[in-house]
Amino acid sequence: MKTPDIIIAHPGNEDKFDALMAFMKALKIKFEIAKKDASTDSASPYNAEFVAKIQESREQHKAGDFSVIKTEDLWK
Repeated sequence: MKTPDIIIAHPGNEDKFDALMAFMKALKIKFEIAKKDASTDSASPYNAEFVAKIQESREQHKAGDFSVIKTEDLWK
């Protein structure tokens, strides 16, 4: 079985977080704790600039600023 490179956990409360930390330490699993993004109050593995571009694109779509290409026209 291939070992995954990254596991993202959302324990939900402090007790579960503490139990998860103890478990990983007991098994000597290397881990990092991501800092929460102050603007969204959540931890994100994504680059803040990338997230801003995606949000901008979503706003453009809501405003109707997008183009539609028919599937049959993709290979012309």
